Amino acid sequence: MSAESDPSDPCYPDAELLAFLDEQLEPARSSLIEQALREDETLRQRLVRLRGEDVAGLHTIGAIWRRQQLSCPDRSVLQAYVSNQLDPDMADYVLFHLTEIGCRVCRANFDDLNQQLARDRSAETASRRRRMFQTSAGHLRRHD
Repeated sequence: MSAESDPSDPCYPDAELLAFLDEQLEPARSSLIEQALREDETLRQRLVRLRGEDVAGLHTIGAIWRRQQLSCPDRSVLQAYVSNQLDPDMADYVLFHLTEIGCRVCRANFDDLNQQLARDRSAETASRRRRMFQTSAGHLRRHD
């Protein structure tokens, strides 16, 4: 059977279950699948079968695409997105990838880049304040 979809369970296509196994789903969707797995023996058996096929080398194009992260923008593109330096079409793609696809790898990189930007801005602000204070302190001493 193809690892793309199982018509007997439209709620959880095979591709989504494989993404779940690879921890590539949004946390909310992963939680729903985890709950369903606790309650549904048939779904658990499907997941075991899918993992077995995956490990045995019965790969699909979709699985290879996800595993190799072929649709993921690289970190430099995410950096440009965070800095608002992408052309509108590429920015739309990155936004779609982060929000609609919900790629956890890219989301982690995006969050890391935002934290780095916040640290850089904080350090820049502190440096600017220090320079202003030093300049003002020198100016005040001359007028005493």
